[in-house]
Amino acid sequence: MKNKLLTILFGVAVFFFIITFSIGLPIYARFFYYLQINALGIPEKTGYSYAEIKAAYDEVLNFLTLPNREFGTGVFSYTPQGMAHFEDCKVLFNLNLIVLICSSAIIALCLILNKFKVFSFCRPFGMNVSFISAVSIFAVIAVLAIIIAIDFNAAFVAFHHLFFPGKDNWQFSSKDEIIYALPQQFFMNCAILIGASIIIICVAIIVFQLVKKHKNAKKDDINEQN
Repeated sequence: MKNKLLTILFGVAVFFFIITFSIGLPIYARFFYYLQINALGIPEKTGYSYAEIKAAYDEVLNFLTLPNREFGTGVFSYTPQGMAHFEDCKVLFNLNLIVLICSSAIIALCLILNKFKVFSFCRPFGMNVSFISAVSIFAVIAVLAIIIAIDFNAAFVAFHHLFFPGKDNWQFSSKDEIIYALPQQFFMNCAILIGASIIIICVAIIVFQLVKKHKNAKKDDINEQN
């Protein structure tokens, strides 16, 4: 029995899973930053060693991603305003994780219920709902990629105004030395990683569903001939 509500819920869950999973990559795959410490010349720019920079980054990420951790930036100094910005970031990181876990649970539950014939998915436009979700995200990312490619600095500022409304503590002072270990090029590389992840997942879903539809159509033709 087709269930429109669960189909929509599944499609929305797929949409948010792809986004939050991709955002989580540069957050939880810390080696992505480690590889850039020397590549971006951070030791030369800060005067600190690779080990000191790595330890400082780990301390910041521990605060952002783990419960009951005090804020710290290793050998780098920071201001109360700088710490307040990282506290705001922690809220967003936690929100991303919550949405990722919830969307994963919804996807798993819907697939299990569908597997055991409790309900079946509707097929909008004759396609699996995950295909619709992937195409939708792909379109959004294409637009964002064009905007970022035109002017990353403007997009970077707009991002902070959108997610930190009414606040300017993301504009660190010279006393927030940790910002020198997190150059804008690093954030650009994070955006590239997130975008690439989203595109790869969406393309994989789209290709899989198109191939599956083609095989099913071919199978139906053979059955009709027999």
